[in-house]
Amino acid sequence: MAAPLLLKSSAFFHLQHFPLSVGKTLPAVPSSINRIGSLSMITFTMMEGSGITEEVAESADANGNVRKKIFVAGATGNTGKRIVQRLLAKGFAVKAGVRDLEKAKTSLSKDNPALQIVKADVTEGSAKLAKVIGDDSEAVICATGFQRGLDLFAPWKVDNFGTVNLVDACRKVGVNRFILISSILVNGAAMGQIFNPAYIFLNVVGLVLIAKLQAEQYIRTSGINYTIIRPGGLTNDPPTGNVVMEPEDTLYDGSISRDQVAEVAVEALVHPESSYKVVEIVSRIDAPKRSYKDLFGSIEER
Repeated sequence: MAAPLLLKSSAFFHLQHFPLSVGKTLPAVPSSINRIGSLSMITFTMMEGSGITEEVAESADANGNVRKKIFVAGATGNTGKRIVQRLLAKGFAVKAGVRDLEKAKTSLSKDNPALQIVKADVTEGSAKLAKVIGDDSEAVICATGFQRGLDLFAPWKVDNFGTVNLVDACRKVGVNRFILISSILVNGAAMGQIFNPAYIFLNVVGLVLIAKLQAEQYIRTSGINYTIIRPGGLTNDPPTGNVVMEPEDTLYDGSISRDQVAEVAVEALVHPESSYKVVEIVSRIDAPKRSYKDLFGSIEER
């Protein structure tokens, strides 16, 4: 049976490979990569302009009731696929939004009727996204990130305009729960971290942190029930410590396992204490283990 989704009623390029520190050079990309277990049976849906023709298999709970889905944008990314896996493990039905269906077939495995894959490109506008998200989605988790390449505008197309498109699509179809995976240091200039090597480096590559910050500001003024999660440097290693959660514009260094980021995103769905909040997270070996109710509850709503 799906975990309860508690909603509050009311109208760059992540720091994927760089544990952050002040006054230090950026370390090399971590070499260890977690294997993601099989997720289960992939179902495909026919959406206008998607090019997918397979028939949808409805997802139902033990009583035969059709379950609303959680839409995950960027579902084949290193963090996105972990979010999909954790949602399924917690009993949610998942609609995985992907740009590359062939990649999805290998990244998201097979054999789970609760998993549905749809073609979704956040850069193609809110109208198309609204059709893909549909009226069977309960919430949206955005785990997108631009791919490095020659296009200097890619961070803005994905991390800014793409996120804005998702928010606008949610408003079109009445989805009032939005969770964004952002990054610490997005507001580095206001934090006095303008000379932090990571802040400088990432903004040289397409001003990605500024693009993310403006997307965050759009979400916060949209009226939608949001949780913005700003992780530290993302690693593919298994968790080695406990989650530390702080208010916005507090953390400027540290790292965290993608598995823990996925866990925080999913826990935000079931804890109303996460509503209308921006939280920053890292992992520390010496940090005490705290419940997510306590972690989210410790952050003031702004």
